[in-house]
Amino acid sequence: MSKDGLKIVTIGGGSSYTPELIEGYILRQEQLPISEIVLVDIDEGREKLEIVGAMAKRMVKAADLDWKVTLTYDRFEALKDADYVTTQFRVGLLNARVKDERIPLSHGVLGQETNGAGGLFKAFRTIPVILDIIEDMKVQCPNAWLINFTNPAGMVTEAAINIGGWERTLGLCNVPIGHTKAGAEALGMDEEELFFHYAGINHFHWHRIFDKDGNERTHEVIDKIYDPSGVGNKGDMENIHAGLFHYEQIKDLNMLPCGYHRYYYLADEMLEESIKDFNEGKTRAQVVKGTEADLFELYKDPELDYKPEELTLRGGTHYSDAACEIIASIQNNKHTQMVVSTKNNGTITDLPNSAVVEVSGVVTAKGFVPYNWGAFEHPAARGSLQLMKAMEETTIRAAVSGDYGVALQAFTMNPLIPAGHKAKTLLDQMLYANKKYLPQFAEKIKEIEKYQLDDINYIDKLMESN
Repeated sequence: MSKDGLKIVTIGGGSSYTPELIEGYILRQEQLPISEIVLVDIDEGREKLEIVGAMAKRMVKAADLDWKVTLTYDRFEALKDADYVTTQFRVGLLNARVKDERIPLSHGVLGQETNGAGGLFKAFRTIPVILDIIEDMKVQCPNAWLINFTNPAGMVTEAAINIGGWERTLGLCNVPIGHTKAGAEALGMDEEELFFHYAGINHFHWHRIFDKDGNERTHEVIDKIYDPSGVGNKGDMENIHAGLFHYEQIKDLNMLPCGYHRYYYLADEMLEESIKDFNEGKTRAQVVKGTEADLFELYKDPELDYKPEELTLRGGTHYSDAACEIIASIQNNKHTQMVVSTKNNGTITDLPNSAVVEVSGVVTAKGFVPYNWGAFEHPAARGSLQLMKAMEETTIRAAVSGDYGVALQAFTMNPLIPAGHKAKTLLDQMLYANKKYLPQFAEKIKEIEKYQLDDINYIDKLMESN
């Protein structure tokens, strides 16, 4: 702990989620002796940081707290003596997400923030930045905890731990929170009466449910939520199409899937819906840009000193609150039960010990202690998980090295990208479209610019139509 209290630094402080983060700290003021909150952003995000930073100050003042709220664009200095660092940044801002979605969809391939080609490119842009942040932390705050909820959270967390060497890193996702609430609701019970056992990787996990007497209730929830009559079979996530899982498939697994499994179990339907959105100019990124614009108009109100209900429409609600709870649990050794991305170390025996997995466990003063899962008995789950983890490892290698062959390998491995000429064409076009944020691929991008003028003209026209 810093001499005069906790110093918490947020990278990506101009995010629309920041008010939820501040609210979470305020709700835990008795557990967190905060002296300073530092909101850091880049110059491109200056307007948003100033708006949301002013609102954060109003929220702290309204709570009658003496916390100092600092806004800065100097990340290195901001990290000085930090106790906790949270990351919620987006390299390339929302326009980069638009490219991640629209370029693949223009080829009839899924475009999505963390799945398929879009997810890989978000990793290519983000991993070098998280590694730069860690290099700064090694100098400025060598004992700090890094709480990451920048997507793709699993790969970013794995890069932080295995490439950056920052063992004090935990990755967060809001998806398990929603699934836990849905499972408890299906059984008509409180969450505290049940044990939810999650295992897998970020946006590709499954879970089982047990009651306080140790009886498994998974099959009951499957019957209620994925009933073939469709009565309970409904969407469990606000930000993706609510395709209906096939009851027989989920029943066979005897595990509850992650909402993002729709992109793999219902690939044709999800792609069809995404292409429809693309043709209407309503990809998720384009919708979010409108939602964010509305939120920041709200945030400008000098009388607004609390988190507005409209923030829940953004799609990532609970992220920030979960980050606050992790910090409070580490700080107070609370043993809070959570689902976190962390180093495997034998938790899932089907994956390497060094792999970062998303699993249930408790948060203590020493960090996260996972609950053992063991092996995935179902070969379909085991095989798909191992493929996805190998693809993640390959993606991280490409992001760090800038090796074109490794990047193409990752594209070829991804189940949502058709292998072959289309994968290579898509990779080249997305490299060009993201050239500002991919210095590690600079030599290959120069080659693309020199020899693939037709592709370049195509991408320029596509992005002009955004």
